[in-house]
Amino acid sequence: MSVTHPILALPPDTSPDADAMQLDVYRRLGGAGRLAIVFRLNALVREAAAAGIRRRHPDYTDEQVRAALMRLRLGDDLMRRVFPERDLVDP
Repeated sequence: MSVTHPILALPPDTSPDADAMQLDVYRRLGGAGRLAIVFRLNALVREAAAAGIRRRHPDYTDEQVRAALMRLRLGDDLMRRVFPERDLVDP
């Protein structure tokens, strides 16, 4: 029996049995295990975004890459309020 996701639809390349198996694995991981996955995925997304910034702006210093990444994550308005003295760096 497949579990229906209230928010996420079953991916078109995933069978209902495989989906149910994955959900069972996540349940057995417990909260700490699932949280570890969330943190790892978050780190991978940050690394991918930083790599994209570096590819688009090979001349950026590490600090400029961090500033561009913060701008992506915070948005322009919050970036200006948190760091009013900084110029916005293009991501």
